Amino acid sequence: MKETPNLPAIRALRPAWNKGRIVGQKRPLKPKHVWAIRVRLELAENHRDLALFDLAIDSKLRGCDLVKIKVVDVMASGQIKERASVLQSKTQKPVRFEISECTRASLARWMREPLMVGSEHLWPGRFHERLHISTRQYARIVREWVTSIGLEASAYGTHSMRRTKVTQIYKKTGNLRAVQLLLGHTKMDSTVRYLGVELEDALSIAEAIEI
Repeated sequence: MKETPNLPAIRALRPAWNKGRIVGQKRPLKPKHVWAIRVRLELAENHRDLALFDLAIDSKLRGCDLVKIKVVDVMASGQIKERASVLQSKTQKPVRFEISECTRASLARWMREPLMVGSEHLWPGRFHERLHISTRQYARIVREWVTSIGLEASAYGTHSMRRTKVTQIYKKTGNLRAVQLLLGHTKMDSTVRYLGVELEDALSIAEAIEI
C-alpha cells in the first residue's frame, strides 16, 4: 500500500492590506476645502497647524521635506521671506517656492509662540530627542484636517497637500513645464503621471489655442 504524501497545510489568507481603502493617487483639495480648513484652524487659534497647512500648500513639498524645514529656510533678518529654497531628500536637488502673503502672516504669528523661541526647526518635536515632527505625525495631522470638514480620510493624504496648488495652476494655465519646476520633478513624465493628465486634457488645451 502506497503512503500518501503529506500535503502542505492550507493557511487562511490574510485580508489584503488595502481592503476597503481608496488606493492610488490622493485627491488634491479644492479651493473651498482649503478655505474651510483655514477658517477652522483660525477659529481654534491653532497657530502651528495653520502655519503648517499654509506652507504645505504653498511649498508643494513632500512630507519628508516639509517636516524638516528650518527657521532659516523661511526667515531672514527677522522677516518671513517671499521665496524660499529647500534641498529635496529624494532628488538631492533644490526646489524653490513662493510664500504667499497669507502664509507669511500665519508663519509670523507662529514664530511669536513661546515654543519657537530659540528653535532651529520650524515644526519642533515635543520631545528633546526628536528635533522636528515626524512624517507619520504630519500624516495624522493632515487626516485631522480633512475629517474636520467632513471629507473621507482614505481619499486624502500628505500628497493631497503637495498636489493642491499645482492642480489649480495646471487647470488655469495648462503649463506642465511650470508645474514640473514647482514640484521639483526631473522628468516631465513624472509630472504627467502625478497630475493624472490624460489625452482629453491635452486635447482641451490644444483646442483652446488658435494659430
